[in-house]
Amino acid sequence: MRLSESRHLGSNPSPATNTFMKRAFIVHRWSGGASDDWRPWLKKELENKSYEVFVLEMPSTDTPVIESWVNHLASAVGTPDENTYFIGHSIGCQTILRYLESINTPIGGAVFVAGWFNLANLEGDEVKEIARPWIETPISKEKIKGVISRSALLISDNDPYGFFKENVAGFKQLGTEVVVLHNAGHITEDDGFKELPQIFKDLGILTSK
Repeated sequence: MRLSESRHLGSNPSPATNTFMKRAFIVHRWSGGASDDWRPWLKKELENKSYEVFVLEMPSTDTPVIESWVNHLASAVGTPDENTYFIGHSIGCQTILRYLESINTPIGGAVFVAGWFNLANLEGDEVKEIARPWIETPISKEKIKGVISRSALLISDNDPYGFFKENVAGFKQLGTEVVVLHNAGHITEDDGFKELPQIFKDLGILTSK
């Protein structure tokens, strides 16, 4: 996939230039935003741990397109390095994976929440058509493994979009640590998640030096 040379950041902050400070980029889900689910809570928690945090507002959130979402993330990141971390939610995980596929510089790590490679139970032809490129456009796991040494997946055993075993297996191929939450749905605020302490309790990606 060729990334556009002209990238639009919208209302998001300019890329940070302090390479000695850990930076965390949070990418929301389809039809989500920076201020819903557990993202405001996570921003404060990471700032308390001395991260510089960028909670992105992705373009056309109801009709996400691979290139525009990946370009938007790339614009926000600027130059990645070993102090750059990512947290994605659902299609935000896909966006991060496809961004990592486009770079050659190793990054600090990533946490994927309700991540997927395939989806089921989509309602309506329009939604299925929007999802189709995300599902069918291949992702090079070998390329991603070359730039990400540490990653973790938080996923529910009753995720409403199915393919639980397939999605877990796909992340394990990346060497990703997998933590399964019981009856957590898609890990949204509608599922009871305004906070997500499991990110720090069960995983070491964002807490280790």
